[in-house]
Amino acid sequence: MRLVEVAKKLGITGQELRRELSQVDFGVKPTDREVPDGLAQGILRFVARKRGIEIKEDDELEETVEDSVVETKAVDAAPSETEEQTDDEDSSNKRVHVLRKLTLDDVSAEAVERQKAVTPQSSRKPKAKTARLPERQSDKKKGADKQEQIKKKEGVVCLPEVITVKEFAEKTGVQIPKAISVLMKNGVMANMNQDIDFDSAAIVAAELGVDVKKEEAKVSAENLLAGNLEQLLKEDDDSVMTHRPPVITVMGHVDHGKTAILDAIRETDVVSEEAGGITQAIGAHQVEHDGKKITFLDTPGHEAFTSMRARGAQITDIVILVVSADEGIKPTTVEAINHAKDANVPIIVAINKIDTDRADPDRVKGELAQHDLQPEDWGGKTPTVLCSAKTGQGINDLLDSALILSEISELKSNQDRNAVATVIESNLDPSLGPVGSFVVNAGTLKVGDIFVCGVTSGKVKSMIDSHGNRLDEVGPSGAVQIAGLNDVPETGDILQVVDKESDARKLLVEMIEAREAQKKRGIGDLISRISEGKLAVLKAVLKADSLGSLEAIEASLAKMKTESGISTKLIHSSVGSISESDVMIAAASDGIVLGFNVSYSSHVEKIAQENGVQIRTYGVIYELLDEVEGLLEGMVEEEETETVTGHLEVKGGFFRKKSEQVVGGKVTDGYLKRVPFRLKRDDKEIGTGRITSLKRVEKDIKEAKEGSECGMRIDCNLQIEEGDVIEGYVKELKKKS
Repeated sequence: MRLVEVAKKLGITGQELRRELSQVDFGVKPTDREVPDGLAQGILRFVARKRGIEIKEDDELEETVEDSVVETKAVDAAPSETEEQTDDEDSSNKRVHVLRKLTLDDVSAEAVERQKAVTPQSSRKPKAKTARLPERQSDKKKGADKQEQIKKKEGVVCLPEVITVKEFAEKTGVQIPKAISVLMKNGVMANMNQDIDFDSAAIVAAELGVDVKKEEAKVSAENLLAGNLEQLLKEDDDSVMTHRPPVITVMGHVDHGKTAILDAIRETDVVSEEAGGITQAIGAHQVEHDGKKITFLDTPGHEAFTSMRARGAQITDIVILVVSADEGIKPTTVEAINHAKDANVPIIVAINKIDTDRADPDRVKGELAQHDLQPEDWGGKTPTVLCSAKTGQGINDLLDSALILSEISELKSNQDRNAVATVIESNLDPSLGPVGSFVVNAGTLKVGDIFVCGVTSGKVKSMIDSHGNRLDEVGPSGAVQIAGLNDVPETGDILQVVDKESDARKLLVEMIEAREAQKKRGIGDLISRISEGKLAVLKAVLKADSLGSLEAIEASLAKMKTESGISTKLIHSSVGSISESDVMIAAASDGIVLGFNVSYSSHVEKIAQENGVQIRTYGVIYELLDEVEGLLEGMVEEEETETVTGHLEVKGGFFRKKSEQVVGGKVTDGYLKRVPFRLKRDDKEIGTGRITSLKRVEKDIKEAKEGSECGMRIDCNLQIEEGDVIEGYVKELKKKS
């Protein structure tokens, strides 16, 4: 449709119309004289609404259906006939809306014959004027054919939460003007480069006959690293949720019968007996009880639980706390209780060894009540089951309690999404390479799926369940051993299935950077998170040299609270030196370790650094209390320190694309990791950059040490040359002395 006709309908000049079009990006160029009919209608309505011009339905843009050839060649060839035709049409007032592209079917037979007569096929050298006109017609036809090639996509098209109009057109296969026109009809004024939400896009798609659905939200490296399943699965709608089996961890003190309880449970599994016994190599297994499945982690003890929680893995639905009837609660039992409480996981207490002569269940129940685990038969809410792993007494009752508790919790998940799973155990198998035992949290994991797991990735090659059966797929709460990892993952790492390898590579880089940043967390990070409202409670593990000091500090910390409501919470406290277990408890709870007149080994310090846990020790009580109060108020002064990690002499460059480069060289001193660096040339600093990955003989490495040669992929805007020196460094925040 010609723009001059649009202006005429609006009662304005062509210049005025172009000024209006210049203010809104309709995709119309200043040199364009014609626009698609759908876009012309949209422009008419938009300008009319903006200027307050009333447009009746009868006044909307119309165009007489006529042969485009008549518009060009036939004007010169047979003007009288064309005029006659136009007069006839005007007199009859027969006009139709142009809502589709004109084809030869719309052209009268007489017009076609006239065209053939004017341009005979045998004419090789027609007159100049008549030769150019068919060319124009041919060009128009080519343009039309090209547009017709843009076909609507078959099947269901996945769209993100927010998308530009141009991206929407590309994904769905519809033309941009049509999309803009439909948006305008529905009251949305958007040009091709503006964003629209999924709901608006779905309306447009429905009117244009395209099936769409919302694609899964982009996976966050931060949420994956934190094991934040709630955030990872928040996009799942209740309508797609189905019931899933519970995942149970057995915890308790050494020799109280954790393993014996698990063995007794396995013996009740009829399916296992039919399969010829349990394959105990995958770290978890499923049993059936009363026709319902229950998944048990095959790594009993709070150490494994702590390790998983240290990486944020909240996969346990229920904790079975095993307490010996003849020994009662021990320090390790208390640690297990604190873990379960902090994780907000329901607890079932299995009072084991009731068949022994010294068994005293009532004494055990009294000790449980002292730790806020009031037994149900004492009027509390904690299920307690008397059992004997040796005789099998009470095992069925224990399983019944687990199923009842899982039904109360209404455990559900979406099995039709990209799978999310958690590492239970991992190792390097001589024949299969890196393997891991996983519990599926949501979705359905399939052979062939591409995934990222912690700081490694891979493709599922095979899956074996606890009975030794090979599986093609496994649903929520299922436990399998997976082969196909590129490296051995860490316990508690989250596996996330992605759609394609490019997504995996991008997410892997983000995961590596996020984990390195996590290891460098300091007190300053705690302060920033408190000030930003990300932490409402400062969690801490407290160790002291005596019981008297421990109780005094506990009482003082309990009273500490800021005006904004931020307080401290002791997740564990005891007498003695700071141990690895203390560090892991703090890591699992995103807290710190406070020590009073106690020490810790270099090994414990290393573990703390690897997990980003701060250890603070004091010799005077008021210094401890003052610093904790300062943390809560965000007033602890810090200073930034810089440490050079090592140097590499560049031997050559292999690849460069914009700021991304690949270079090779030799580490002359120290070590290099994925850290920021300074680029030096002739002992002068000429720029900075960041090391994004390291390789040695086509194999990814985490660190290049002194004397070794390696290749590295870096992000730097400067051209790196042979002989340049790359100086790696790290920055840390430390308390001012």
